[in-house]
Amino acid sequence: MPCTVWCPGCAEPLGITGESLWPVAPLVLPAQDADPGEIESAPAVRLLRDRASAVRKDLAADATTLATMARVCRALDGMPLAIELAAARLRTMSLDQLADRLDDRFRLLTGGSRTALPRHRTLRAVIDWSWELLSDAERVVLHRLSVFSGGASLDAAERVCVGDTVETGHVFDLLTALTEKSLVLIEGGRAPRYRMLGTIKEYAGQRLAEAGESDLARRAHLAYFTELVEAAEPHLYRAEQLKWLATLEAEHDNIGAAMRGAIGAGEADEAMRLAAAAGWYWWLGGHKAEGNELIMAVTALPGEVADESRAVVYARAVHAGVHAGRSVRDLATWGPGDQHQAEEWIRKAYEISRRVPRHHRALRFVAALERLLHAPDAAMPAFEQLLTDEDPWLRALARLHLGRLRIVLGHDGRDADAYLETALAEFRALGDRWGTSFALTELANRIAMRGEFAGACEYYAQAIAVVTEVGANEDVVSMRSRQAQLYWLLGDAESSAAAMAEAQRYAERVSWPHALAELALAKADLARWRGDAEQAHRQLDVALAMLGADAERAYVRAVVHDLLGYVAEDLDEAHAHRVAAFRTATETGHAPLIAQVLVGVADLALRRDQPEQEAAREGAETSWSRLVEVTLVP
Repeated sequence: MPCTVWCPGCAEPLGITGESLWPVAPLVLPAQDADPGEIESAPAVRLLRDRASAVRKDLAADATTLATMARVCRALDGMPLAIELAAARLRTMSLDQLADRLDDRFRLLTGGSRTALPRHRTLRAVIDWSWELLSDAERVVLHRLSVFSGGASLDAAERVCVGDTVETGHVFDLLTALTEKSLVLIEGGRAPRYRMLGTIKEYAGQRLAEAGESDLARRAHLAYFTELVEAAEPHLYRAEQLKWLATLEAEHDNIGAAMRGAIGAGEADEAMRLAAAAGWYWWLGGHKAEGNELIMAVTALPGEVADESRAVVYARAVHAGVHAGRSVRDLATWGPGDQHQAEEWIRKAYEISRRVPRHHRALRFVAALERLLHAPDAAMPAFEQLLTDEDPWLRALARLHLGRLRIVLGHDGRDADAYLETALAEFRALGDRWGTSFALTELANRIAMRGEFAGACEYYAQAIAVVTEVGANEDVVSMRSRQAQLYWLLGDAESSAAAMAEAQRYAERVSWPHALAELALAKADLARWRGDAEQAHRQLDVALAMLGADAERAYVRAVVHDLLGYVAEDLDEAHAHRVAAFRTATETGHAPLIAQVLVGVADLALRRDQPEQEAAREGAETSWSRLVEVTLVP
C-alpha cells in the first residue's frame, strides 16, 4: 500500500530476495513560469488546495492566490506531509502570512491531526524520527552535506563530508544509504550529483551547528572550491574553455556560497584568493553583476591579504571594466563602479606587480592599464611590449587593444584593421570564444563606420554565435541591439525589429547595467531615426538610470548631448546640446566620437540653412574647423 503522508527516511530497502523498490518522490511542482492553469493542475498545488478547503471556505482561485500557493509548495519541496501541515495552519492565518513565515518552517508547521502518529504531527518530529534511525556515520555525512548549495559531486562530498568516524572511501556507500532512505536525492547520469530538499538541508544545517562543526565544514567546502576554480582558470582562455565553463557552471551556487561564507567570516585572504581565481569565470560565463558585487565586497574586507591575490583581483576587475567599455562605446568607461576607485586599483595593482613575480597574465597586463591613466597614446608602447609575451592569449589581447587605440586616436586606419584582423586570427587559433567575439565586434564597428552595414551585420552574427557558446548573455544584448541599428541603416526594418526583439529577450535574463544601457541607447537612436522624439527621450532616461554614476563620464555625456541635439525642436536648445557634446567629446580625445559629434554639428548647420553645410559635406579639416566656429560659437 503506497505511503499517503510521504516523509523522508520513513522506509528503506530490506535487502531481501524478491524485494521490489518503488522510489517515492515529492509531488510535482509547477514550473517557475507556469500560467495559472498550469499552477492549478500541478499535483502539489492540488493537494494544498484540497486540504486548505477543509479549513477555509473563502480561499480564492485567482492568479495571485495560485501564485502564492505555488510559492508555498516550492518552499516545502512538494513534500505531502509538509503541505498537509501547512494547510492546517490556514485555520488561523492567511495564505500570504503562511507563505511569508515558511523561513521558520519547523516552528510553524506543528499541530497536525490528533489521530496521526506522533512523528507525523509536526515537521520537526518527522525528520527527528528519521534522524534517530541513522547511524553515526550517516549523520556525519548528512549534516556536512548541508554546506553545499545546488548539490555536490561525489568528489566534492568525499572531500567535505569526511570526519572522525567517516573515511573518504566510505562516503559513497553512506550517500547511497541516505539516498535509499529518501534523505538525499541523486541527479544526473554520467556525473551524478547529490542534493537535499530544502527542508532536509535546513534541518541538517541545524544539526551541523549543534555538533559544533559548521565552521569546520564551511572551511573544507571553501578549500575544495577554491582549488577547483584555480585548476579551471588557466583553461578558460583556450579551446577547452567550454568544458571547464560547464564544470564551473555546475558548481556556480557552491562557488558563490564559498565566497559569501568567507566574506561573512571576515576571511580576507581566503576570499581574495578565491576571487582572484573566479573573476574571469564570472566575467566570461555571464555572471558579471554577481561577480562585481562579490569582488567589491571582498576588497572592502580588512585584514592581511597575499599581494599577488590582491593585485590579480584589482587588475582583473579593472581590466574587465575596460572591456565593458565596448558596451557603452567608450574605451575609458571602467564601469560599473567609481572611476576614482578603478584608477586607485590600477595604481595599487601596478605597484604590487613590480615587487612580486608576474606569473599571472593579469599582472603583466596591468602595466599597460597604468599607462592608460596618463593618456591613450602613452599606453601604446606598453601594449607593444606585450606582443613578445610568452602567453599567446595575452599577445592577441594586446594586439586587439593596439587596434582599438589606433582607432580612438585617429591613426592610420589600415594599421588598425591589420591589428584587429591579426588578433581575430590569433583568438580563433587559440579557440577562445570571448576573444574571437571581441575582435569580431571591433571589426564590425570599424567597417560600419565606412558604411559597410551588411558586412558589419555578418561580423556581429559571427560574434553572437561564438559568445552564445560560453553563455555571456549580457554581450548578446549589446550585439543584437547594435545589429538592429545596422539593419535599419540598410533599410531592412523587418530584420531590425527581429534583432531588437531578440536583444530584449536576452535583456530579460540579465542584470548587467551596461548591457541594458546599450540596449536603451540603441532604442533611443532608432526612435530618433523614426522621428519619435518622445520615445527617444524615454529610452535615454532608461539608459541613464542603468548607467548610474557612469552617466557623468565625458564620453557618455557627449553621446547623450549628441542625441538630444537631434531631437530638440527648438534650435537654441539644439545649439546648447551641440556645444556640450562637442566640448565633452574633445575632452575624451576619442576620434570616432568627435567625428560623430561633428556630424551632429553639421546637422544643426543644415537645420539653420547655413552656407557652411557645403563645408560639412567636404569633410576637410579646415572646413570642419570653420563649421564648428560658425555653427557653435555665439
